[in-house]
Amino acid sequence: MALEEYLESEVAVAIAATAVAFSPRARRLLRRGAVYGLAGALTAGDAITAFTRGAARGARQAAPSAVQADLDAPDQAAGGLQGEGGQP
Repeated sequence: MALEEYLESEVAVAIAATAVAFSPRARRLLRRGAVYGLAGALTAGDAITAFTRGAARGARQAAPSAVQADLDAPDQAAGGLQGEGGQP
């Protein structure tokens, strides 16, 4: 093989894959990277799930209090008018 053939991308990828396949240190590094990458993805998924559940819980708790505040607003306005003039 000529030097130019080693510089082609397909040949370079094949050489790198062969070196990784026969190198115990490289295989161990790839395995460790895959394990840590998967663990990181699972941890991030758990964090996102916890955040969305907390946001949904907060929205469910805030909705009834907002509805109650809207229902109480006319009563409070009418009560304030009676207190100023004495008579409605």
